[in-house]
Amino acid sequence: MRVIFFGSTSFGYECCRHIIENKLAEVVSIVTIPESFRISYSDKPVKNVTYSDMHEIGKMYNINVIEISDNIRNHLDELRQYNPDLIIVAGWFHKVPKAVRELAPKGCIGFHASLLPKYRGGAPLVWAMINGEKETGISLFYFEEGIDEGDIIAQKRIGIEENDNIRTLIEKTKNLALEILTEYIPMISEGTAPRIPQDHTQATYFPQRKPEDGEIDWSWDAERIKNFIRAQTKPYPGAYTIINGKKITIWEADIEEI
Repeated sequence: MRVIFFGSTSFGYECCRHIIENKLAEVVSIVTIPESFRISYSDKPVKNVTYSDMHEIGKMYNINVIEISDNIRNHLDELRQYNPDLIIVAGWFHKVPKAVRELAPKGCIGFHASLLPKYRGGAPLVWAMINGEKETGISLFYFEEGIDEGDIIAQKRIGIEENDNIRTLIEKTKNLALEILTEYIPMISEGTAPRIPQDHTQATYFPQRKPEDGEIDWSWDAERIKNFIRAQTKPYPGAYTIINGKKITIWEADIEEI
C-alpha cells in the first residue's frame, strides 16, 4: 500500500518512522511545513514548538519530502504523481482539502489526541489537563470536511495521573498511536478496518491556544492553577504571571496543605 505521509512534529516524525521501519506500508512521499508558518487563527507566524525535521527521514530512507509554505492545492499535480493508496496525517496543523484527500482511494486518515467526539478542535491534551480530566485518549479517524468529524477507525484510552504533565501525556499518546498504526494499517490495506460514525450530539469543541493564553488567574482554586501550569509546561511556552511588569513563567507547581 502506497502512502503519502503528512507531518511536521516529533509525534509525526515517530509515526512516520514507525511505519517505514516496521514495513506497515510503503511511504512514497512526505509532506511537511516549516518550523514557523502562517495559519488562519493567528495574525502573525506561529512557531511549531514540537517541530521535527521530516527531511531527516527523507534522507535516511530515500523518500522525497515536499515542504509547503503556500496553499497545498498548488501541489496537487506533484502529489498525484505518487499515486497514493492512502494519506496518513500525524502532527499536522492545516486542514487537508477534499481535492487532496481524493487523491487516495483508501482515503485520508489521521490522529486526534482525544476520545472523539469529545475535545474536537485545538490542543486537546492541553485542554483535557487544564479541565482536570482523569482520562483522555487518542483516536484514528477518517478526515472529512468538518473539523475532527470523520468516522473512527480506532481509539485507545489514556489515564491522566496526578504526577503527569503535558510532556508525559504526549509520550503516552505517542506510544498508543504507534500501537494503533501497527494494528490497523494492515487492516486498512486489506479493507477490513472498522469505520464507526461519530455521535455528533456528544461533541465538544475547544479552540487553538496561543502563548498569551497562558496567563494564570490567581482567583482560581489551587487545583485549577496546578492543572493550568502542568498542562502548559515544556515543550510548550508555559503558564505565566506578571510581577512588577515582568513576565514570570512557572514550569511546575504542587499543592501543599498549611
